[in-house]
Amino acid sequence: MNPLYLAVDGGNSKTDVVLGDASGKVLATVRGGTSSPHNVGLDGTIDVLGGLIAEAREQAGITAGTPVETVAVYLAGADLPIEVTRLHEAVSAQNWARRVQVDNDCFALLRAGTSVPDAVVVVCGAGTNCVGRAADGRTARFVALGPVSGDWGGGHDLAEHALREAARGEDGRGRITALSAAVAAHFGRPTVEEVSIALHFGDLSRDRVPELTPLLFEIAATGDEVASALVGRQAEEILAQHRVAAGRLGLLAAPHAVVLGGGVLQARIPQLHDRVIEGIRAQAPLADVTVLSALPVTGAALLALDTLDAAADAEPILRAALTGPA
Repeated sequence: MNPLYLAVDGGNSKTDVVLGDASGKVLATVRGGTSSPHNVGLDGTIDVLGGLIAEAREQAGITAGTPVETVAVYLAGADLPIEVTRLHEAVSAQNWARRVQVDNDCFALLRAGTSVPDAVVVVCGAGTNCVGRAADGRTARFVALGPVSGDWGGGHDLAEHALREAARGEDGRGRITALSAAVAAHFGRPTVEEVSIALHFGDLSRDRVPELTPLLFEIAATGDEVASALVGRQAEEILAQHRVAAGRLGLLAAPHAVVLGGGVLQARIPQLHDRVIEGIRAQAPLADVTVLSALPVTGAALLALDTLDAAADAEPILRAALTGPA
C-alpha cells in the first residue's frame, strides 16, 4: 500500500483537507470553516482540524488503525516562529500521522503555484502577505500581523479605505469622489453619512463593509482619482513585498518565479494586475510571473508528497485531481 498523507490548507474563511497517497491519488477532500488560530484560538484550530480529518478518513474508508505517514498543516495565523512552534506541538499531540510539518499558508500557495526552487509568492485576498524561498533552503517572510506590523491592503482594508474616502469626499474633508454616491447607493442610503450612522448603530452589519472592494475597483475603472489612488497604493504595496522578499534572498537580478495569489490578485482586475506585472518586470527583469490557478490545498498536498517516496508522475496526477472552485 502506498504511504498515506493528510494535507491541510486553512485560511480566514475556510479550511480544506486532503487525504491521499504517494501515487498522487486523492482519496478524500473535505471543506470546513476557518481554522486560523487568530480567529478560533489554538484549541479551536485543533477541534476544527480533528473533525475534518475524521471526516476525510471516513470518506476514504480509512480505518482508525491505518497509519498515515505525514500530515502537512499550512494555516493563516501561523506567522511568528512561536506560533508555528505551538501549532506544531499541538498537531503532533493529536497523533494524526507519524510525521508533522507545519507553517504559514503562504508556503502552500507558493508550492501550488510553482515547483521552481527560487520563488516568491505575494498574496492579496482579504489581507496581504508574502513569503519567498531560495534553492539553498533560505526563506524570507514578514511578521504579517496587520496594521501593527506595517501591513497595508487586501480586500478588507481596501473596503475600509473606500468607505473612509467616500465619507470624506461627501463632507468636504477629502477630495470629491464618485465613491460617495456609489457607497450610499450600494447600501440603499441617501448619503454616506447615513451609511456611517447605520453601521455605528448596527442597522447595517459591519460584515457588509467588504462588499465595497469590488465597488472600489468599478469606480477606479471610470478614472476616478481617489479610487484610482487606492488601487495604485495597493499595487505599490504588492510590489514592495516582492521587492523586499526577493531582495533578501538575492533574487532581484536572478531568474525566479513570482506567484500572485489571493482573491484580489487572482481576479486579474486590469487596473491592479497590469501595474503589478509591469512593476515586477521593472524591478526583477528575469522573474517569471504567474497568477495562481490551483487550489491552495494543492500546495499543502504537494509539500506532503515531497516528503514521501512519491512516484515520478504523482504531482501531475494530484494536480489533475484537485480542481474546482477556490
